[in-house]
Amino acid sequence: MAYVIISDMCKRAGDCADICPTESIHMVEGDAEWPKYYINPDTCIECGACQAECPNDAIVDGDEAKKNYPADMAKNAKFFTDGPGKDLI
Repeated sequence: MAYVIISDMCKRAGDCADICPTESIHMVEGDAEWPKYYINPDTCIECGACQAECPNDAIVDGDEAKKNYPADMAKNAKFFTDGPGKDLI
């Protein structure tokens, strides 16, 4: 299950996006509805590089997100299905 970025913990450092080998991490500049980074669950290979690189410990694996951060998991998925990320697929 793909990694998820926890919105309240993300400070938009960008280190996760820079290190991602599949370019699965995206954000939209200046969009108040989508203020953080989001991980494309269809292209994430679950390598863990983003999680190790995040200076804010804002990235969790999908199992932890499902249990402890379901709203963040849903928002992340929505970014790619109904939000600005749908144009990236």
